[in-house]
Amino acid sequence: MPETIDYARYELEFDADFSGPDLDPAQWLPHYLPQWSSRHATRARYDVGDGLLTLRVDADQPPWSVEYDGPVRVSNLQTGVRSGPVGSGEGQHPFRDGLVVREAQREQRLYTPRYGVIEVRAAASSDPHSMVALWMIGIEDVPEHSAEICVMEIFGNEVTDASALVGMGVHPFNDPAITDDFEKVRVELDVRDFHDYAVEWMPGGVRFFIDGQLVRSTTQSPDYPMQLMLDVFHFPPDAGDAGAYPKEFHVQRVRGFRLR
Repeated sequence: MPETIDYARYELEFDADFSGPDLDPAQWLPHYLPQWSSRHATRARYDVGDGLLTLRVDADQPPWSVEYDGPVRVSNLQTGVRSGPVGSGEGQHPFRDGLVVREAQREQRLYTPRYGVIEVRAAASSDPHSMVALWMIGIEDVPEHSAEICVMEIFGNEVTDASALVGMGVHPFNDPAITDDFEKVRVELDVRDFHDYAVEWMPGGVRFFIDGQLVRSTTQSPDYPMQLMLDVFHFPPDAGDAGAYPKEFHVQRVRGFRLR
């Protein structure tokens, strides 16, 4: 296989360039897993202007779910949502045991591709208490359709002026066909500058790219529709200084391509 993506094989089907005055509601839901909390508690904070999205965590922003995730705060955009009824355990991204739906969500599928190229052009943060990411999760029409493809995940405490660790790979969650295959890849880049992160997701596996160059690959591949999750997380320390606010993630575009 070539070590670059042959874009001639693909056509653009999702183009979020943040050129408008606000998010396009046909592309993004500005909430993080609201079924495990509520839409009110999980609403993202962000700015859009001049072709730039800035996801923010502000000093006064409450945790998204004290019940299930403690003090963690997050501003997230996602391209789909669904859940079972209140009181059930039927909801997307079962990140821990014992989750119960607290607010039922009507199913929405704004952009849920099955295979193709997904890419983001973004600048990471070096805040030691933050993490920025683009990942994909199964729509979970059945519990087994729950794997994750992590396009990029960068913790601020793993960023220096000249290098960083970039997480990429797949996680199974409740998909028995997937085994965990995730790696933090060291790159000799200042990831606080804008760089392109992409995956080419095919039936035979997933390939991971930074600035158009192949970085790693896996032969595993979820074979069902997945939605995008774009976010900045803040993990406040138990004691001491949490640093300056807001915590920010700058994104110039997110695009998705399907095979012609």
